[in-house]
Amino acid sequence: MANYTLEEKDAFTVLGIGTELESEYTDYSGINKEKEDFWSAVRQDGRLATLQAIAANDYIFTVNEAVNNKMMHYAGVLTEATIPEATRVIHFPKGSYLVVQGEGKTSQELSNTLTGIAFGQVLTGATDFAYVGGPNAAVEMGQRDGVFFGEMWIPVVKK
Repeated sequence: MANYTLEEKDAFTVLGIGTELESEYTDYSGINKEKEDFWSAVRQDGRLATLQAIAANDYIFTVNEAVNNKMMHYAGVLTEATIPEATRVIHFPKGSYLVVQGEGKTSQELSNTLTGIAFGQVLTGATDFAYVGGPNAAVEMGQRDGVFFGEMWIPVVKK
């Protein structure tokens, strides 16, 4: 099983700019294409830079959340501020989080790698904790030698 830790985190808030993912939840190539198109758009049109300008740190959050029976996907930052372009204030609860570390050649590869490890390996094999919903985030924390690194943060409960 992949390396992971369980960490206690204080509640935190991510301000996000989002999109609804319309592919079937089992259509991974469709979902990944929608995510890539979204990230390309928010980088090119300056919305991500606008978010980063009000961020509390350099982390970039890729947040997935079910909202009103819709699969939502957000680019976000840690902040207490707001901007008109923002579509959602995402509250992450205080509690236990599954934390998986990883790397990728691009931001998208990092996010996909973290998501795959967390949901495809760790959570499927977990016997003493479970993800019961709520927002989860791939957190891009920086670059080293041209490689993106970060963590996946998923709120979990003990079984």
